[in-house]
Amino acid sequence: MFQLRILLLCLMALVGRSESPQLAIAAAADLQFALVEVKAAFMKAHPGVEVAITYGSSGNFHAQLMNKAPFDLFLSADLSYPKKLVEAGVADGTTEFLYSRGHLVLWVPKASPIPVEQLGMKALLHPAAKRVAIANPRVAPYGRAAEAALAKFGMLAAVQPRLVFGENIGQTAQFVQTGAADIGILALSLAKAPVMAASGRFWELPEDAHPPLDQGGVILNHARNRADALAFRAFMQSPPAVEILRRYGFVVAAR
Repeated sequence: MFQLRILLLCLMALVGRSESPQLAIAAAADLQFALVEVKAAFMKAHPGVEVAITYGSSGNFHAQLMNKAPFDLFLSADLSYPKKLVEAGVADGTTEFLYSRGHLVLWVPKASPIPVEQLGMKALLHPAAKRVAIANPRVAPYGRAAEAALAKFGMLAAVQPRLVFGENIGQTAQFVQTGAADIGILALSLAKAPVMAASGRFWELPEDAHPPLDQGGVILNHARNRADALAFRAFMQSPPAVEILRRYGFVVAAR
């Protein structure tokens, strides 16, 4: 009888967990490698929690979330987007948080004839740099930062006719990886990912080359799994997650 009671209690616990919706996260594409590790560490610390992450441009996510797209937590490459959601009454302002600052690099495949490490920004003027990939400035914060950097270095007019635009920074990286572009202005967090570090070379832009890419998140008012969203939000600011973000080149905000 005692064993039967324990079995019933275990079954009830499993049923309760299965009825809990998975945690749905909308995340900026620059997080696509770092967040894989963060998610794994989070799930190890919270066994039984299911997490689904969708990556894309922060601007597109903002538009979708204004129409109550089914996400619980939004991790944006530009803190202004979570702030706008709060102002519109779509997100909970008490959950808004700053988790990192992004950084830009020039990236080329290892076999490229462009000596990006030596030339720096002048690599964009190399004869082999016929197509330059950046994220779409209309929807991607990294695209706006790339344009700002080109303008600051006085190179926007010279480079603009050769620009190819990725819908987000992840697609922009794919353009250079696959040869659809010869050089790209990418997120440092992508350049430091093992797969890209093994296949390419990069040069870091100066920190003052563009406005700060302050990255932040917020929980949506229509979240179906607020409890796990709060837990993931807290974990993003914990030492294990901070260490992962730092390894991928993010400047982690002081708490």
